[in-house]
Amino acid sequence: MTKHGAVEKHPSALGKFEALAAAAKGKRIVVFLDYDGTLSPIVEDPDRAVMTDEMRDAVRGVAARFPTAIVSGRCRDKVLSFVGLEELYYAGSHGMDIQGPTNAAASKGGEEEEESVLCQPAREFLPMIGEAYAALVEKVEGVIPGAKVENNKFCLSVHFRRVDERRWGAVADQVRAVLRGYPRLRLTQGRKVLEVRPAIKWDKGEALRFLLSALGFSAAGDVEDDGDDDDAFPIYIGDDRTDEDAFRVLRARGHGAGILVSRFPKDTCASFSLRDPGEVKDFLRKLVTCAAA
Repeated sequence: MTKHGAVEKHPSALGKFEALAAAAKGKRIVVFLDYDGTLSPIVEDPDRAVMTDEMRDAVRGVAARFPTAIVSGRCRDKVLSFVGLEELYYAGSHGMDIQGPTNAAASKGGEEEEESVLCQPAREFLPMIGEAYAALVEKVEGVIPGAKVENNKFCLSVHFRRVDERRWGAVADQVRAVLRGYPRLRLTQGRKVLEVRPAIKWDKGEALRFLLSALGFSAAGDVEDDGDDDDAFPIYIGDDRTDEDAFRVLRARGHGAGILVSRFPKDTCASFSLRDPGEVKDFLRKLVTCAAA
């Protein structure tokens, strides 16, 4: 695909905002946001991927008007600590740990917080993931300088952004060697990160379906199929390969907007693009302004 063709196929969501707003007219917007590379810049140390106060205000404004979810490969508790907004839905571990808004429950104690956990389809894998984490820390993080293993509760991330490029292959080899002992775990790759996940049919696209259904909308986009209300217009914004599962769900629905965050043309199932988190913030602010008009 040529650069020119890719740009034409996936126009700027800011430049085409009026057309996107027209498509959403008469429907209820539901907003889904990835975290790393979307709400915060990609950084060398994943523990320092903090979002700006301006971005937080933009997300807060969107959540005050539309149901809003953060869908991230990160541990749900960690991304909640980064975002700091309890009125959102959070789908951590690539959607395998979904929790509803906790602002009402937060002042009442742990029992209500436990009830706000909506979906954990990989709970049975927790002991196995804990074992694999310990093995990866020993055989990858403890052996290859710059490698970092992150425990995201229901999945693991092996970051190699700070590893000498000549040793990237060694990281992958060591991870595969460890996973040979865990055939029920699968390996995928993101932006300079290897993801270890349970081998179940669940991803960010399934999380999007689940959340739409939990909010009372049709998960499939077909009202006749399950009788649910289908006046939703989902907007999903993300930057990574794992977000393509959600973009495919939106494409299959036939309405909604998948927005890829990237400075460069890519092969994607998204319909629109934004260049970076700064443009994401501008887009979210335009959504708020449009809703208030």
